Amino acid sequence: MPAMPDSNPTCQLYLISPLDVSGDFPARLERALAAGEGLVTAFQFRVKDMDQHEAAALAEPLQAICAAHEVGFIVNDNVALARRLKADGVHLGQQDGNPREAREELGRDAQIGVTCHDSRHLAMEAGEAGADYVAFGAFFPSTTKETEHRAELDLLEWWSQLFEIPCVAISGITPENCGPLVEAGADFLAVSGAVWNGDEAAAIEAFRAAIGSGPSD
Repeated sequence: MPAMPDSNPTCQLYLISPLDVSGDFPARLERALAAGEGLVTAFQFRVKDMDQHEAAALAEPLQAICAAHEVGFIVNDNVALARRLKADGVHLGQQDGNPREAREELGRDAQIGVTCHDSRHLAMEAGEAGADYVAFGAFFPSTTKETEHRAELDLLEWWSQLFEIPCVAISGITPENCGPLVEAGADFLAVSGAVWNGDEAAAIEAFRAAIGSGPSD
């Protein structure tokens, strides 16, 4: 996975999978990553209530597509699955383990992210524990999962001014509402429903225009 940049001024996209990644989803991912060349940096594999063997079988083609596009393949919540897949990293919720323990399991090159909700304290703890990025949210109501915490723009501004560890903005982000998050200092926008609930390539291009990164080479 490309290293999460700490000096790149351009905000980038972090795609999160829908819960159903069967059927034609690999083709949709291919289309999204082709449209997102230079903009999409990471893809999070997020499935629930599934045994590891089944999850690994679904992950394999998606991981290959990500590798072909040099997009990091991150496993949500499951360090054991990330290790089995030799994934580029893991994303941990507050109940999913410690970044230090995940580092021991996955190695020094793994990208480890931590959900920090709306908490400065949790984010600083994650950074001290060796997280490669912290995720803040929800910034907007989500169509893909229930949200208990609501984060404000000043959290992104505070973090980006004081810390080098990149921050990810999550929840309910669309091309229409992402501008203030970019301006506030988000390094990455984690997006799911805004991409997968319609034409994924068109959505990626709409994000590209909204973020203002310009066309990829």
